[in-house]
Amino acid sequence: RRVHGNINEGDQLLEASLTTGSSEIVMALRSGRAIRFNESTVRPMGRTATGVRGVTLAHDKDEVVGMIAIDSPEATVLVVSEKGYGKRTDIDDYRVTNRGGKGVKTINVTEKTGALVAIKNVTDADDLMIINKSGIVIRIVVSELRVMGRATQGVRLITLKGNDEIASVAKIEHEDEEAEDAEVAAEDTTTDQPKEDNNSATEEKTDDN
Repeated sequence: RRVHGNINEGDQLLEASLTTGSSEIVMALRSGRAIRFNESTVRPMGRTATGVRGVTLAHDKDEVVGMIAIDSPEATVLVVSEKGYGKRTDIDDYRVTNRGGKGVKTINVTEKTGALVAIKNVTDADDLMIINKSGIVIRIVVSELRVMGRATQGVRLITLKGNDEIASVAKIEHEDEEAEDAEVAAEDTTTDQPKEDNNSATEEKTDDN
């Protein structure tokens, strides 16, 4: 199933996801709204079909910033704004609506937060990698982000300087710092081991003869 197929002029393919046939789809808009609907409302169609409308944009400059497919009850919805704010929300806070509607508010967009730029489905077993346009990368443990209301502003995830903005957000598997430190220590130990003195070994063998 899909929401888009043939690409119309001025449009582009943004997201693709494997689904189960009964997945919950959430599409997010730059304006800070999101829509939730069951994928069963998107009928199967041919590969070259244009598709059906998933969400109605709020205005001419609005656009879809991402889509997630949720199958696990443990998953939460995480959104990030262009000025470094973000939050986690339970999927149940997004009521199921008809496909193609205007959706509901997913983050309170203000001048301080900037527009919405990313949406991810996450659990406590995930980490978040955020990359700024200036090239700075930060890794955040998702379990340290508390779950909060859907229409709130969220919390500051990263401090940006000047006109810097979020360039990309990625979800990765969580790895404990202790495990990472152990791996680094093991590598350092291997590197620091003294090399055998081949000349000394040769001299001892010669003396024995």
